Amino acid sequence: MHPSQHQVIHIHPEAPAKPPLGAPCNGCGLCCLAEPCPLGQVISRKRSGACDALRWSDADALYRCGVLTDAEGVLGRRWRWVAPVLRRLARRWIAAGVGCDATLEGERQV
Repeated sequence: MHPSQHQVIHIHPEAPAKPPLGAPCNGCGLCCLAEPCPLGQVISRKRSGACDALRWSDADALYRCGVLTDAEGVLGRRWRWVAPVLRRLARRWIAAGVGCDATLEGERQV
C-alpha cells in the first residue's frame, strides 16, 4: 500500500497501541489486520486484507498469530498433522520476538 493511501482496519477496542518500529511486538495486530505476511498469505490464500490466521485473546487483550497459538484450528482437520512442524517453523518465518517491523501508523476513530 502506498504511504499516502488510507485503509480502514477494524481492530479490537482493547488492542494495545502499535509499538514503535523495532520495539518488541505487543500484539496490537495492526500489521496482520492490514495484510497477511508471506506465511499468512499461504494460510489465508490472499494477499490483502486481514490475515485469517490472526487470533484475538480476550484473556490477554492482544492479538497473536494463530499458527503459533492455534495451529490445528488454523489448518483444519485435514492438515492438523503438520501443525507441530509448522508451529516451529512459523516462529522464524514471522520473526516472532525480533521487533516491530510495521511501518504502518494507526489512527483510532471514536
